[in-house]
Amino acid sequence: MELIILKSTIKAAIAEQANALVSLSDRVNDDYANAAELMFACKGRVIISGMGKSGLIGKKIAATLASTGTRSFFMHPAEAYHGDLGMVRYDQYADLLVLISYSGETDEVLKLIPPLKRFGNKIIAITGGLDSTLARNADVVLDASVASEICPHNLAPTTSTTAALVIGDALAVALMKLRDFQPEEFANYHPGGSLGRRLLTRVKDMMVSDNLPFVQPDSSMSSVIVAMTESRTGLALVTEGDLLRGVITDGDLRRYLLDHKSLEDVFAKDLMSEHPVCINADAMLVEAESLMKDKHIKWLVALNKDEKVVGLLEWAV
Repeated sequence: MELIILKSTIKAAIAEQANALVSLSDRVNDDYANAAELMFACKGRVIISGMGKSGLIGKKIAATLASTGTRSFFMHPAEAYHGDLGMVRYDQYADLLVLISYSGETDEVLKLIPPLKRFGNKIIAITGGLDSTLARNADVVLDASVASEICPHNLAPTTSTTAALVIGDALAVALMKLRDFQPEEFANYHPGGSLGRRLLTRVKDMMVSDNLPFVQPDSSMSSVIVAMTESRTGLALVTEGDLLRGVITDGDLRRYLLDHKSLEDVFAKDLMSEHPVCINADAMLVEAESLMKDKHIKWLVALNKDEKVVGLLEWAV
């Protein structure tokens, strides 16, 4: 029974947050578009600041913006008031400040307003307090209000922090649209790990180019099997001169033997598939992987600009 109650509680909490986000989307107005345009036009950096849980959300928003083409970082409001305001630019490359406070009355955040006003920096407020001190002093106010927190005592920031996070993500997506931000650019900011490898690496960087299993159209099947075995690819490349004529896989061999029982007097040209799937060696790895997935193949033939076979790319599951 306890498990059923816990499951019901968790499900209700998720549903309540989902409903709050639907309500939030219904309240999106011109202020949101104005905020995105203000961030897009900023010649400096977009600096996010918030205290406590809002600060944690601010760090994530700053990280998302930075990874999607908007120069951004998080600044702790208390540290800013004690010297880190020196990081803020206010010349012709003035920074834009996004201040997060659900109440709009967070003391550490409000202390930043006078110097920022004096510097002339623009302020975007993400707040639930639309009549708050923060809202009154911001250039653009984004309504992040929620009916209540999912906390049973309506105390712990839960639904409100989710709303602030979603607003930050939505602004990042809008800026990506404005910048026509492409996957290649995303990869430039994520060079590490599998994501960077897939988006920055080309086929020629990963393909096998040595000991390729070349055979001739009139090669015997014993020669084909030797080529397959020595290359450890399970296929043979049937070429004539420098041009690829077809491919034979170990599956082709098995299927032929099931029907004919013998490979005697059979040549490579008799079993080869004449239109193998190929890709240019300069193509991006992500394109090759997508092609191999769509065609359900383990190996992909790589060609140079002259249509000559230069390698084989193995599907890395």
